[in-house]
Amino acid sequence: MLELDQAHSHTAELGDAVESAEAAHTVAAAAAVRLDEQARAAAADQHGWDARAEALALSLDEARQRAGAEHLAGLHGVVGTLLDVVEVEPGWEAAFEAAAADALMAVVVESPSVGRAALAALTAGELSGAVLALSSPRGHAPTPPIGEPVRRHVTAIRDGVDQLLDALLSAAVVIDGGRDEAIDASIAHPEATIVTREGDRFATTGWRVGQSQSGATGAALEEAQREAQLARTSSEVAALEAATAKESLETARRAEADALRASDTNSARVRQIDQALQRVKVDHSEAASELTTVDAHLHELATRLEREQARCAELDARLPELESAEAEFTDRAKGLAEARHALDEQAAEVGSLRTDVEVRVAGIDDRHRFLTDRLAQVDERLSRNQAERETAGRRRLELDARADVTDTLIRFVDDRLGRIDEVLGGLREARRRQSDKTRAVTSRLETLRSERAESVKRLEENRELMQRAEIADTETRLRLETATIHCRTELDCEPDAAIAAECPELPDGSSPQARLRELERDVRLMGPINPLALQEFEALQERHQFLEAQLEDIRSTRRDLAKIIKAVDDEIVNVFSAAFADVSQNFEHLFDMLFPGGKGSLTLTDPSNLLDTGIEIEARPSGKNVRKLSLLSGGERSLTALAYLFAVFRSRPSPFYVMDEVEAALDDVNLHRFLNLVGEFRSTAQLMIVSHQKRTMEAADVLYGVTMEPGGSSRVISERVGASAGS
Repeated sequence: MLELDQAHSHTAELGDAVESAEAAHTVAAAAAVRLDEQARAAAADQHGWDARAEALALSLDEARQRAGAEHLAGLHGVVGTLLDVVEVEPGWEAAFEAAAADALMAVVVESPSVGRAALAALTAGELSGAVLALSSPRGHAPTPPIGEPVRRHVTAIRDGVDQLLDALLSAAVVIDGGRDEAIDASIAHPEATIVTREGDRFATTGWRVGQSQSGATGAALEEAQREAQLARTSSEVAALEAATAKESLETARRAEADALRASDTNSARVRQIDQALQRVKVDHSEAASELTTVDAHLHELATRLEREQARCAELDARLPELESAEAEFTDRAKGLAEARHALDEQAAEVGSLRTDVEVRVAGIDDRHRFLTDRLAQVDERLSRNQAERETAGRRRLELDARADVTDTLIRFVDDRLGRIDEVLGGLREARRRQSDKTRAVTSRLETLRSERAESVKRLEENRELMQRAEIADTETRLRLETATIHCRTELDCEPDAAIAAECPELPDGSSPQARLRELERDVRLMGPINPLALQEFEALQERHQFLEAQLEDIRSTRRDLAKIIKAVDDEIVNVFSAAFADVSQNFEHLFDMLFPGGKGSLTLTDPSNLLDTGIEIEARPSGKNVRKLSLLSGGERSLTALAYLFAVFRSRPSPFYVMDEVEAALDDVNLHRFLNLVGEFRSTAQLMIVSHQKRTMEAADVLYGVTMEPGGSSRVISERVGASAGS
């Protein structure tokens, strides 16, 4: 019961431990998720700031390249671009760039003499650029009495730049509201430069809509780099905290699993104890019933013992009398023996006589019954015959006499039988005493047997305890040998030296056994020792350095590629603008040729962005007030498309042109105009036209056709129109 109570108390403790482990696991899981989200957020923030810093660096590089700052970097007295020496408040970058306009691309120098040298260097390098001198005298217009001055939100980060900013931004103000309010303010105050927070600019030099730059400044780049470094540090700290939280989560998960296993083990132990307790209860009930039986038997034995003790006391009291009587009995024994011998002989005779008497008695009884029956018959007959009755009376007297003799003989036999019964009682008493002694010996034997069984049981228990002690001793010796081998192989010291070594300092409230369990748990958590860890670390470090170098190469390559893309975009813009100007001019001329009295033109959908702009074709034939192609007839649309196509051909000529049924939708008048247009190009290029129009064929120099005779295969035929006409 004590063990069961201990098991139940241990179950409660393990339940509390399991609940604590589950709560710790839940808290650790929530902390791990929260810290993981923080780590991802910090990493995203870091990537965002890195991307912004890289974008700002690229923008500044582009600005410096456009301003010629890279070419002038080695010139003494060059400070940098305007973006390198100012700091703009967040949200005012677009307004500042709109207010500064072309000055953003200018290189800031210390003096006018340095500016002269810078311009000479740019001219010698066949580069374009602008220069702003810090020490040159300059005035500035008064601040307009409207809007918010841009100058208040721009700060110089170098001495001498404030006057330059005053001159550049003194007339620039920001107007709240939409584009219409800004236009009205520009008209009302023509001396002011009206800008918006979105980057729109309205001044006497022109009105511009949209932001032209990226908001990159040197201060913004430094801020972005600082924020990126802080975000990187936060990301590393968050990653470290997330890793620590994951380790804590794993520790809590293992603790929960250990608590659950311990709880399951204790539950199994409680079940075993309950089963053992049930078996003990059954054994106890059986033992109780057996004990009741034994108690009853003991009570009976005690009663018998009391009677025997009383009998013994009585015998002890009669012992002197019996001893005196014994002497007499000894004397009389011989006589009694002789008398007994004679008595035995007489008893034998009496026995035989008794047998004879019994036989005779049985015969007499039968005779008596017969006589009784006969007497009844006789009495019946006597009633009929008196004489016979008298005779029967005499006969009856005789029989009575014989019955008296028989009674006397029976009394003698009974007397003899009484004596025999007395002797038989003495014999029976002797036999009883012998039976009592036998039962006493049997009881003693049973007691000795039970004691022997108890002794054998105790012997078996002692043997089992001895075997357990031997097993525990063997396990202890084995653990001692294992610890000795471990001490010699792993710790490289003798056991005596390890025992003599001082015990390390233990934390407060910790015992050596608890500290040992903690260290063993830490060793298990560490896992097996990796002898190649140093080589793997060196390999990973080399790999990390290689990847860092590759990443830096990729970044530099990306910057170079961005520069190349910018150069290609500039080239595309230049080539496209030149080609568009030529095609537009040729289209107007050819449209006027194909549509006499009409007007056609090409316009750009987004003139400020030539890379993404589209082209719109406006066509207005003579006598129509429509400009969209969708409102023209099919022939007019085809002829307009031909005008655009040949305008491209004339702007960028080619040795030959191939056209497939381009005149199919033209009527005779428009076909004549088309053939005149073809006639202009046939002297400078070769034209191949697929057509079903007879007039187009007549205008050709050579005709090619594909024909197939019935039952034959297709073949190509050619015909020179000029040669045929001459023959």
